[in-house]
Amino acid sequence: MQGFHRLWGMAVVAALVSGCSGSGNSGDPVGTAPPPSGTADSGCTGSCATAASFLSVADVQKVIAQAINEAQAQSQPATIAVVDRVGNVLGVYRMSGARTTVTISSGRGVVGGLEGVAIIPSELAAISKAVTGAYLSSEGNAFSTRTASQIVQEHFNPGEFGGPSGPLFGVQFSQLLCSDVINLPAPVLAGIFAAGANVGVGPKASPLGLSADPGGFPLYKAGTPVGGIGIVADGVYGLDLNVSDRDRDVDELIATAGTFGFGAPLDRRGDRITADGKTFRFSDVDFADLGRNPAQAPAFASIPASAGALLNLFAFSDGTIQPGVAFGTAASGIRPDNADYAGLDAFVLVDRADTPRYAPRDGRGSPGFMTAAVARTIVAEGLRVANRSRAQIRRPTGTQARVTISVVDVQGNIQALARTRDAPVFGTDVAVQKARSALFLSHADAGDALASLPDARYLNADGSPSATVVDFGNVVTDARSFFAMPNLLAQGGGLDAGTVALTPRAIGNLARPYFPDGLVGTQHGPFSKPFAQWSPFSTGLQYDLLNNQIGQILTAYLTADSLPILELRPELGNAGCTRLPQLRNGLQIFPGGVPIYAGTMLVGAIGVSGDGVDQDDMIAALALKNLGGIYSHAPTAIRSDRFAPQGVRLRYVQCPQAPFLDSNEQNVCEGL
Repeated sequence: MQGFHRLWGMAVVAALVSGCSGSGNSGDPVGTAPPPSGTADSGCTGSCATAASFLSVADVQKVIAQAINEAQAQSQPATIAVVDRVGNVLGVYRMSGARTTVTISSGRGVVGGLEGVAIIPSELAAISKAVTGAYLSSEGNAFSTRTASQIVQEHFNPGEFGGPSGPLFGVQFSQLLCSDVINLPAPVLAGIFAAGANVGVGPKASPLGLSADPGGFPLYKAGTPVGGIGIVADGVYGLDLNVSDRDRDVDELIATAGTFGFGAPLDRRGDRITADGKTFRFSDVDFADLGRNPAQAPAFASIPASAGALLNLFAFSDGTIQPGVAFGTAASGIRPDNADYAGLDAFVLVDRADTPRYAPRDGRGSPGFMTAAVARTIVAEGLRVANRSRAQIRRPTGTQARVTISVVDVQGNIQALARTRDAPVFGTDVAVQKARSALFLSHADAGDALASLPDARYLNADGSPSATVVDFGNVVTDARSFFAMPNLLAQGGGLDAGTVALTPRAIGNLARPYFPDGLVGTQHGPFSKPFAQWSPFSTGLQYDLLNNQIGQILTAYLTADSLPILELRPELGNAGCTRLPQLRNGLQIFPGGVPIYAGTMLVGAIGVSGDGVDQDDMIAALALKNLGGIYSHAPTAIRSDRFAPQGVRLRYVQCPQAPFLDSNEQNVCEGL
């Protein structure tokens, strides 16, 4: 309850805030400068990153100077953030006269969740945009925050009534400071703030999760992503409700100028990649739309002090510009495996001492726990499947899938985790979220655990506690009514007792504002708000589980106090993002995982994230199927696709047709 009571301090904190002061587009920029990417196709397929693939101090200075130059041309002072590929904040610059706060709004008039909160520091929004551009991108795809906006809304594409929700619906609530997968900066852990102490092994947090507000792009060098840029000049942290038009977004204009010389290769941009027959959006502006030629931007060193200043930010930046780390090296926290996954081109997460963070370990918490050897074998099988699989959202076509694979035990502890080469960074936290979500909501104690949580209390615009609270016991009651199963999520060992083996795909079915997904005018799923109250900033159970902890994180930042963050860190024995031990980095509600059973006993789960949700589902499902022995999928009778609440059958997994690069197999998940 201590963290909950901190929300009552937000009104005081609001007063503190008020006193705080990419692309290789076609078409030349204004003037005669060449386009920033020399060729349409970089030729990179996941192996271009080297020890030299990082942003230097001079690179960061150039990106910031180009953005300042365009902001001046637009007469829109901005806050500019640059991060490296694993989320280290390399520099944040606020121009004189720039806004110090933004208001969160989906533009739909929704009340609740984060909607309408007006005390969000603009630098946190800019950092979140930069991290999003970096984390969603790879050598095979370049996605922006505009891309993110397109894939997290209630329809894909937004505004196409009857279409299903976005393929990464819910991904915005990941990468948070309370996640045990995310590395905390040294200043938070040790109370130090030496020069450069904020830069180290990743992945690092995105303070507001992944952003859907246009104005964030990845940064590239020689065909490999090296970071991201995020811009905040206007006063709204929102999203694009209509992808059928082209906006003249000032944040996106300034960010585009910043990417000059560091733009994504044309052939890797989101607007060259399709999913479900639809092309992603990357940017609504081009270099020809800029007010000034970025090639002629003054050098950073020549910018007068009156123009603005670098920011010294608690937990994120020491007020100087720092070089980034090279992805794929131990310094980045993600490097090639040399012990557990021989011959599979695997990468693992390491700590500051280059020790693997998630080397395979024995599970805990059930008589049928999985040993380290079993967890290792499941991940290895997943890597083998991924290495054979055709990627969905990467170019060139015919590239193999790049994903993160995690296995958790029945308590939610990570037993093993590994990545394929060049997998996008966002999938690291999300793969664990998916595994834990499958585990938690398939567990017979889930109902009691949810009902025992303290109420979630929303915030008013000024950060003070609102009168609106969420009682999680009501969520359990609503789910039982929805299923017409009085014992759903309750103790027991069979169908009559209410046990349902729920996968992230099935959980997603139940967490959409329309049920069935996308059909306008229908009821909402029991884990979602009704559409009139729903937005990507207030999704229902997923967000509500995080609400009080997000308030605690904001309190920590705005008061420069490490304690509220440390109180949330699961590895320190604390509450985590949800105060549920089995769900410590948050609930995830898009596909890519399955629970793991030993006979009829739930013993853990596998989660996969990175390269198309059907591919994620398939890799998880086949990794477990290929394992053999006593550990397998849930008994058929309790799998989610055996249930049809409200007359609509849920899904278990969905696998793509002819998914492999080395065979013509079709229905590869048949007979699971």
